[in-house]
Amino acid sequence: MTSNRLLLITGVSSGFGRALAEQALADGHRVVGTVRNVQAAEAFESLGPGRAHARLLDVTQFDAIDRVVADIEATVGAIDVLVNNAGYGHEGILEESPLSDMRRQFDVNVFGPVAMMKAVLPFMRARRRGHILNITSMGGYITMPGIAYYCGSKFALEGISETLAREVESFGIAVTAVAPGSFRTDWAGRSMQRTARSIPDYDMLFDPVRKARVEKSGKQLGDPAKAARAMLAVIGVAAPPRHLLLGSDALQLVRDKLAGLGRELDEWEALTLSTDT
Repeated sequence: MTSNRLLLITGVSSGFGRALAEQALADGHRVVGTVRNVQAAEAFESLGPGRAHARLLDVTQFDAIDRVVADIEATVGAIDVLVNNAGYGHEGILEESPLSDMRRQFDVNVFGPVAMMKAVLPFMRARRRGHILNITSMGGYITMPGIAYYCGSKFALEGISETLAREVESFGIAVTAVAPGSFRTDWAGRSMQRTARSIPDYDMLFDPVRKARVEKSGKQLGDPAKAARAMLAVIGVAAPPRHLLLGSDALQLVRDKLAGLGRELDEWEALTLSTDT
C-alpha cells in the first residue's frame, strides 16, 4: 500500500476499527477515526499525534455526515480510503423482536454506511481514485437462528457493495466487501444488543445457540490485528477483490453454503425452467 494515505474509518474505539487504525498508523498512514464522545476522541488522537484525527460522529446522524466529510477534505486532506466499520450485532428470535430493533439495526449497519459512501463519492469521483471497504460479515452469506436482523443487514450491505463496485469501477474507485468470521472482538459481548425471550416454543432451538455464542466470546480463532493487516494488504493492490472473507471458519461455512445452494438449484432445476415461455 502506498505510504501516507488518508483513511477514514468509522468506529475506531474498539474492535476491527481500532485494530485497523493502529496498524495503519504504525505503517505510516494518516487516519481519521469517528468516535462517539470527547474522551474517546482524545484517546484516539493520542495514538498518533498529528496523524490520528478524531471526529465526533454517530453514523445514524445522517444529516451530519456530509458536513463532517467535507470538513475532513478541507482541513485534513483528500480521503483515499473509506472503511465503513461502525456497526453492531442484534440477537433475537424474529417473532419476538420488535420492528424498532430492526430499524435501529439497519440504520447503523446499512443506512449509515450508505450515507458515508454517498458523502465521499463526489470527492473520489472527481479525483478518479479511491477505495471503499465495507465491513460486512460471514453473516452476509450464511445464517443461523436468532440473528435475522443482523444477517439481513449484512446481506444488504454485501449486495449494495457489489452493485456500487460496478457503478464506480470506471472512475478508478474500488469497493471491497470484507466479511469476517468469528474474531476476538466484543461483537458477542457488550456490543451485542439482545431482545428479551418471550416464546418458549423457541427454547430448544435457540438456547443452545445463545449459550455457545456467549461461551465462545473472547476465545475465537480470529485475531483482529491480523485482520487489520489483511485489510491493509487489500487496499495496497492494484486490482482488489470485490469480496474478501477473513478467517478459516468464514471460508468453510461460506463454501458449505454455496455447495448446498448448488445442490438445491440442481434439485429444483426442472421447476425453475418450467416458467419460461
